[in-house]
Amino acid sequence: MPDVRLASPQGRWILLTTVLGSSMAMLDSTVVNVALPRIGRDLDADLAALQWTVNAYMVTLAGLILLGGSLGDRYGRRRIFVLGVVWFAAASLLCGIAPNPAVLIAARALQGIGGALLTPGSLALIQASFHPDDRSRAVGLWSGFGGIGAAVGPFLGGWLVTGPGWRWVFLLNVPLALLCVPVALRHVPESAGDRAPGRFDVLGAALGAIALALLTYALIEARSGSAAVPVTAVAGVAAAVAFVRVERHRPDPMLPPDIFASRQFTAVNLVTLCVYAAFGGFFFLTALQLQVVAGYSPLAAGTALLPTTALMLLFSSRSGALADRTGPRLPLTVGPLLCAAAMLLMLRVGKDADYPTDVLPALLVMGAGMVTLVAPLTATVLASVDAGRAGLASGINNAAARAAGLVAVAALPLLAGMGPEAYRSPDAFDAAFGRAMPMCAGVLVLGAAVAFALVRRPGPGCRRPECRTHGSVTAPPLEAGGRG
Repeated sequence: MPDVRLASPQGRWILLTTVLGSSMAMLDSTVVNVALPRIGRDLDADLAALQWTVNAYMVTLAGLILLGGSLGDRYGRRRIFVLGVVWFAAASLLCGIAPNPAVLIAARALQGIGGALLTPGSLALIQASFHPDDRSRAVGLWSGFGGIGAAVGPFLGGWLVTGPGWRWVFLLNVPLALLCVPVALRHVPESAGDRAPGRFDVLGAALGAIALALLTYALIEARSGSAAVPVTAVAGVAAAVAFVRVERHRPDPMLPPDIFASRQFTAVNLVTLCVYAAFGGFFFLTALQLQVVAGYSPLAAGTALLPTTALMLLFSSRSGALADRTGPRLPLTVGPLLCAAAMLLMLRVGKDADYPTDVLPALLVMGAGMVTLVAPLTATVLASVDAGRAGLASGINNAAARAAGLVAVAALPLLAGMGPEAYRSPDAFDAAFGRAMPMCAGVLVLGAAVAFALVRRPGPGCRRPECRTHGSVTAPPLEAGGRG
């Protein structure tokens, strides 16, 4: 049984290590959007390259995050966590010195692999190290500090881009890793899972990542009219079908199909897909809209986005408590509708947009909607499966959210009619943004309808979330399984 107490010096070192590691990935997922216009200008990149700058990271992260948790259980959670931190930092260094878009995109894909190793590993270390009486408080502090990192991410990204330059958005991870790794090796105990090891589902993980990459390529490059697009699309569908077949027939699949026998679990993941597809498209395009059209500096654009994550950080735990009393159906219906209203309010953001009257109201409504839905969504995921599968269910839900976001970043510019150079033209980008926001709102309304029709109150005695404070806009919080 783990016996480290939170109040002990070792407990504080363990908490610092996990916060530093998870903050690297958390910051990176929020600061990059703000840097995109400068990256495009400095590297002479078109819109497709900017999409890939976001999505190359998301493809490998979403495709491998479930496998990353399993590797820690097999080979040691500290070992895999440290490997993830080192890998992430090395890839970040490569991003920071990238001479052209191709190198940057490849480095971002490598970053996603590191993120898939360290993101589940940071929570697993808390689960495996702390005494049961302190574990919930440790998880709460970890998620709270992570929420602060998510909240300040856009501001920090804007400050770096405006000051030292966009490359420091990535280079900042190197000193964080140089601090995190020695502390982890000195103060964090090694641990591994106590279940009999099975075979890793490497084939399933590879097929999932390949399917996401091929379908993303087809969506991003569709506007080019290349003959490779339909071939890639067909190959992506074939890889997805092969992934489903492999998971159905493996004795130890990464994604057990029988988990979807729960109607509630399937329903809440459909809501997740709708919600985080809209969020992914919204935050990608809004960071560009504020700079390209409204004329904000990177620092002003990053600061402008603070209210949304700040509201989540301040009120997500209260939202979870309220949902415990009302049941998940109401917040999972109302939350997406509030977010849909926020995206329609963003249509007011054009040239010379006034922040207090044009931008802030939309972001406040957006934050209220996210506060309303994120905590109940996580609670419903955990309550819809057996307690022993809570970690798996949370991982699937987290991966689904990231996959939905990357598909939205790939598809939304195509659907909105953005050309390769749209972000260089304020008029062209503004017109496409005006078409994109109602699309995002429509997807959110669909998510609300699914929640209203299919989500029901879980039975008594269900597993409750330990991550009660949350500030990330890219995916719901990860939750651990049973004690390790």
